Amino acid sequence: MSADTVQNTTNTVLEEGTPVSTERFLTFSSNGLNIGVSTNYVIEIITNHMITMLPLVPDYVKGIINLRGQIIPIIDIRLRMGKPSIDYTSSTCIIVLNINSIQIGIVVDDVQQVMDIDQSRISPVPVENQQELISGMVSSDMHSVILFLDCERLVETY
Repeated sequence: MSADTVQNTTNTVLEEGTPVSTERFLTFSSNGLNIGVSTNYVIEIITNHMITMLPLVPDYVKGIINLRGQIIPIIDIRLRMGKPSIDYTSSTCIIVLNINSIQIGIVVDDVQQVMDIDQSRISPVPVENQQELISGMVSSDMHSVILFLDCERLVETY
């Protein structure tokens, strides 16, 4: 899946004449949470890739991979969000992101789907439940709540 092949933001007009701006998000799960990341950042999804461990890095930095000659750091998003580690399964995969020309991979429990979400439906996270890597949330028909990963913040804090 390539972000270059997908138009990410569309503008439509409702019957009442109110413009609606939608954005395309790739949804994935981590520790039972449904999380979305803008497809503007997604380069590809990979499975079964060998991660080379690095010494003296935080526990959430799993290491690096060599993806067609590019060295990409890999972060376990579950550990980065302060959740317990689990063994990787056949559904575990790496989402490779390009954030401000920085490529980074995030390990997620499983990838779900690509969704178009009306940006006006995205709400801020309640202050008492704020998580530094979550920029907003939305209620969904298919999932109870989808949280949105703040990719800019992810790169700043990695």
